[in-house]
Amino acid sequence: MKQSRIAIIAIAVSLVAFASSCTTSTPVASDSDLALRSVSTPELIARLTGHDSMNETAQYNIAGTDLGSMFEHEGSIYFVFGDTFGSRSPGQIGAGGGAWRSNALLFSTDFDASDGILFDGAIATPSGSAKQVIHSPHSRVEITKIPTHGVSVDGTIYLYFMSVAQWGEAGNWIANYAGVAKSTDDGQNFEVIEELQWPGDSNFVQVSIERVDDYLYFWSIPSGRFGPATLMRVLATEIERFEAYEYFSGTRGGSARWSPEMSDAATIVDAPVGELSVVWNEYLERWIMTYLNDEENQLEIREARDLWGPWSRPVELVDAAQRPGLYGAYMHPAYFEESGRIIYFNMSLWGPYNVFLMRTELERRD
Repeated sequence: MKQSRIAIIAIAVSLVAFASSCTTSTPVASDSDLALRSVSTPELIARLTGHDSMNETAQYNIAGTDLGSMFEHEGSIYFVFGDTFGSRSPGQIGAGGGAWRSNALLFSTDFDASDGILFDGAIATPSGSAKQVIHSPHSRVEITKIPTHGVSVDGTIYLYFMSVAQWGEAGNWIANYAGVAKSTDDGQNFEVIEELQWPGDSNFVQVSIERVDDYLYFWSIPSGRFGPATLMRVLATEIERFEAYEYFSGTRGGSARWSPEMSDAATIVDAPVGELSVVWNEYLERWIMTYLNDEENQLEIREARDLWGPWSRPVELVDAAQRPGLYGAYMHPAYFEESGRIIYFNMSLWGPYNVFLMRTELERRD
């Protein structure tokens, strides 16, 4: 019996060793590939939302909201917000309040972020209240629908969203699925594309979208804030066909490989990655990614020559010791200065449950 136990243990150790030998770590950019030398301490420019914000969003029946990813449509920048509340108790912390809407859209033609960003208006009801643009029943089956990013293609707006089944502990939640809603009237009305869905336990629940030539690229993470980042793409003309989406599955000979199978998707940035934003930065001549690292309690920034990487090691952008309850670091090139040496980004703070505009300077290596 003793010899049998020893044999079993030996087999188990061998299996672990074999599994370890088969595990490959996600590639990281070498020092010679890096363009970013340092990031300045971010400066708070303005509070964008809330009754006492520069926009006095009480006029849109918004006392508290979060996120604020951005996309351009017909000459305006649209700001995509998550759970939105029209009233809040004095000193209230975190999400909650009256006049709850699962999502809201505001827009702006103010392209000078140096003194904050003024909203031109909201997608609103006749009374002027920012309306819930994608319907959610707020039920036991679906607590809320949170849009994670949007894109404009040939005059049509597409909002990618996650259907949240339930919230868990901080940074953890369960999604039913990720889906897409479209609007052909500048955001006034949206309809969900029923056949365009990703499983709630997949790595494609929250996205950041950029167009490069004929393709739309989606940097993606699971529900919650503790998963890795992956990448998918689709021809812009095929955006409504689920079968047309392809998943980055690695490189061969320096060229990207794409698979029609979601299960083939390769990790491009190791966990944890929460609420990400990816854009091209001309000053660095690199792609840059900002996101929340909930384990380190900070917003981070990475760079890469190619969309799929290899991505650099993280550099601290904002620490929670400076801004407690921080999350989300959403960028848009419309709010870059000096070709991206100076970047502005939206940051949410859980305490006041509102969105704040931040500014930082990047220093390039020689």
